[in-house]
Amino acid sequence: MKKLFLSFLILFLIAKLSVAQIPNFSFENWTSMGAYSNPDEWGTMNNTSSALSVFTATKGTPGNPGASYLNLTSKTTSLGVLNGIAVSGKLDSLTMRPISGFAFNLRPQTFSGKWQHMIYGTSPGIVSAVITKWNTANSKRDTVALAYQLLSGMVMSWANFSLNFTYQSGEYPDSCIIELKASGPVPTNQDYLYVDALAFNGSVAGIENNSITAKYVSIYPNPSSSLINIDFNTNSDESTFIELINVNGEVVLSKNAGILSLNSKQTIDISSLTKGVYFLRIITASTIETKKLIIQ
Repeated sequence: MKKLFLSFLILFLIAKLSVAQIPNFSFENWTSMGAYSNPDEWGTMNNTSSALSVFTATKGTPGNPGASYLNLTSKTTSLGVLNGIAVSGKLDSLTMRPISGFAFNLRPQTFSGKWQHMIYGTSPGIVSAVITKWNTANSKRDTVALAYQLLSGMVMSWANFSLNFTYQSGEYPDSCIIELKASGPVPTNQDYLYVDALAFNGSVAGIENNSITAKYVSIYPNPSSSLINIDFNTNSDESTFIELINVNGEVVLSKNAGILSLNSKQTIDISSLTKGVYFLRIITASTIETKKLIIQ
C-alpha cells in the first residue's frame, strides 16, 4: 500500500511540475492597463494596437476550467487586419515575432490544452511550442524540439488538443517559446482562437522523429545559397504549407503550396536570408515534416 501511494505521489508531482513549467498556463492572471488587460507573462499586440482602440487579446469568461481563458481575435484596423497573437514571453509588436520565452529544462512528449477556433479566410493560424538550448560555441539557440498545429477547419466548442513534439537532438533544453496565432500571414477579420489549460505531458529520453512523410519529400541542393527545390513524391488532398525556421524558432519564410499532385515541385528563393542552419517544415492538416537546411 505504501509503495502504491508513493507511486501515485510521484506521478502527481510530475504532472504538477509539467504544468507549472508554463507561466500563467490557464490564463487566470491578468494585469489591467486601464482600457484593456494583458495576460500576465504573455506578450500580445495590445500595447501597440491600443492606440487604434483595438484589442486582439482579451480575457474570456468563464474558462475551461477556471474563471478565464485567452481570446485571440484578428481585427480590422485603420492599418489593415491585425492578427491575434500571443507569445509566452516577450513579443516584438513590429515584426510580430517572439523575442524571448521562459526557462524550461524538460523533454516533454506532448503539448496539450483546450481550444476553440474559427478561420474565415484561407490563412490558418497556428499553435506551436519550440524548446531550445543556448549554444555557447556559436552564440546561438539550437532547436531541441518542435510541436506545431495549423488551425485547419473549425472547432466551435471547447475541445482537447494534444500535439507531439518532434525532436531534433538529444539535448536537454533551457528555454521554451509558445506561440498562439488566430490567423496566418494574411489574417481575416474575426478569425479567432480561444485557449486554456496549457500543459506539457510525458517525457522523451532520446531523439524522436514524429514525421510520417519523411520518405516522400526531398530537398536539394542542401547546402544552398540561392534556390532550393522541394520535391513531393506523393499525392495529397490537403493544403500544404512550407515554413523556414531559424535556430531561434522564428518563422523567416512561409508559403502556401496548395494541393499537391504526384511529383510536384516547389522552388524557393533563399538568397536574402542570413547564412546558417535552418529547419524547413512541411505542414498539412494531418502531418508535419521537419528537415534540416544549411544556407551558405
